[in-house]
Amino acid sequence: MLRENDRVASLFEHFSGLDGARRLARTPIDGPAFTDMICEVHAFTTMVLARGYHVPEVAYPFDRPGMRFARETGVPFVLSTMIPSLGVDDPDAFYDELRAFTRALPTGTALEQHSALFAWVTERLGKDVWVERSGGTIDALGALAGFPDARFLHIHRAGEEAALSMRAHHVFRLGIMMGYGLAPDGNDTDEERDPLSRMLESRPDAEPFGRFWTDEVLHGFRALAGLDAAQYHEIRFEDLIARPRDVLAEVADFFDLPQPHGAWRDRAAALVHGTPPTRFDQLEAAERRRLADACRPGNLLLDRVR
Repeated sequence: MLRENDRVASLFEHFSGLDGARRLARTPIDGPAFTDMICEVHAFTTMVLARGYHVPEVAYPFDRPGMRFARETGVPFVLSTMIPSLGVDDPDAFYDELRAFTRALPTGTALEQHSALFAWVTERLGKDVWVERSGGTIDALGALAGFPDARFLHIHRAGEEAALSMRAHHVFRLGIMMGYGLAPDGNDTDEERDPLSRMLESRPDAEPFGRFWTDEVLHGFRALAGLDAAQYHEIRFEDLIARPRDVLAEVADFFDLPQPHGAWRDRAAALVHGTPPTRFDQLEAAERRRLADACRPGNLLLDRVR
């Protein structure tokens, strides 16, 4: 939606695929090492793509003739999501420009390197301001607060629906199943099959996904005490879907965006195609109860208790 504002460099999913231990570390990092970090191939995404599954966030045009990377071999994460979402004509060429810039950066903290990169992208595209949007970065709010004059918009939905959305997303499903030690469900008993494919095709219980969501919200809210009140704002996903133009005006005001009343808000609002179907009420009673219990602490913090 913010990409419809032609003065905004919308940086899509830059942080979400970077190594969690290094992406915002305070230890100094030089230009080549920073470049290597943001250009790593994301393992879980590659596992999913190589097995023929769709990952909605990956915008790299694999099927365009002459592209450098393939689903089977993986694509550098900064090129898989952020660069092609900028609307550039030749993502591979832009990637080369970006790498040349970041490799020449002097040693600094990761925050300084990201800030320099974002400023370069903004200037390179002729924009006035950047906004980075990554799902799940509420978990990293404490580290992200190191950005000078940062403002944070938290878009949230009911925890149960967020958890079920993650379960339906192949990369999240694989990552959470492996992280929580979940075995493929009992519908696939062929031990000779690729175990990762068995995970991707299974339907694990929803409760661990609810725990994962709650943990992220709890981590984020612990960091809120270190922010000024004017730095943080939250909106409900449901309100954005129901009243997109009004909520976008609220967002533009919070971020002090250029062209706050421009026609971009109408174009952005037109991207909404109705409320997504809910999944929680489709669960059987016992699973519904387990998921609700797992999400209750996070829902309490967000004033969303059912």
